[in-house]
Amino acid sequence: MSDTTHDGAIATSARPSPDDGLAPAELAAKYGLSVSGARPGLVEYVRQLWGRRHFILAFSQAKLTAQYSQAKLGQLWQVATPLLNALVYYLIFGLILGAGRGMEKEVYIPFLVTGVFVFTFTQTSVMAGVRAISGNLGLVRALHFPRASLPISFALQQLQQLLFSMVVLVLIVVAFGSYPSLSWLLVLPALALQFVFNVGMALIMARMGSKTPDLAQLMPFIMRTWMYGSGVMFSIKVMLADKPAWIAEVLMYNPAAIYMDLIRFALIDGYDSSNLPTHVWLAGGLWALLLGVAGFVYFWKAEERYGRG
Repeated sequence: MSDTTHDGAIATSARPSPDDGLAPAELAAKYGLSVSGARPGLVEYVRQLWGRRHFILAFSQAKLTAQYSQAKLGQLWQVATPLLNALVYYLIFGLILGAGRGMEKEVYIPFLVTGVFVFTFTQTSVMAGVRAISGNLGLVRALHFPRASLPISFALQQLQQLLFSMVVLVLIVVAFGSYPSLSWLLVLPALALQFVFNVGMALIMARMGSKTPDLAQLMPFIMRTWMYGSGVMFSIKVMLADKPAWIAEVLMYNPAAIYMDLIRFALIDGYDSSNLPTHVWLAGGLWALLLGVAGFVYFWKAEERYGRG
């Protein structure tokens, strides 16, 4: 378009744009634009995670290798650390406090070592989850990937560490008279349920820790309380025999106690089903399903906020 001015010059004006008057959201929709880093749908998020499965595995293996790279004994500390903890607990709780009453020595020592190894799996998964986002902000801000990859990878790292430790655990169990049998196969579904539970816990703690880094300082006290209330060093049923029955029931149905008891029952000949709460497999499955699903959805809800602010 053009107009003639009073001095005879010709002035031109731009044609009106077809986008004039459109709101930003309407413009984005018209040209197929989306917010950078926007949270995908839940199904799409799962698909993206599956596409990063090789990264998750490689990242967990790299973290596991680097964990003790500065120590002279290297990867031996994966086994030595829980073994030393078990030794300390045996000296204090087993010998001095008599926490193994109601069990023969051939049962109590495998009982204690199994409890320490299995509880450590959950403990380290939760603690790693707290720092999964806040401790890897450089990676989170530099690359675009589903952030759930990090806490899942850390939980997988702890599973690999437990599997190394299980070799020593098996030797200890056999040394005290419990030999391989079909019941040992129950370890596999028990560990699978515990892993799903641990992933859910790691995802929940990762979201909480991303906004409250000080949570990492508080968690050791919470985990220690959880350990003492889960029967790692003693039989809950025996130790609380003179207390109201509901206290023992509550403690025996907490997930850490359930997964420890399932693996003890599978491995130790003298630890029979009378030591387990009723419907223990159902309880273990429900805990895994509840925390696995709830943790995943809870973490996904804040996907687009990680690494910002």
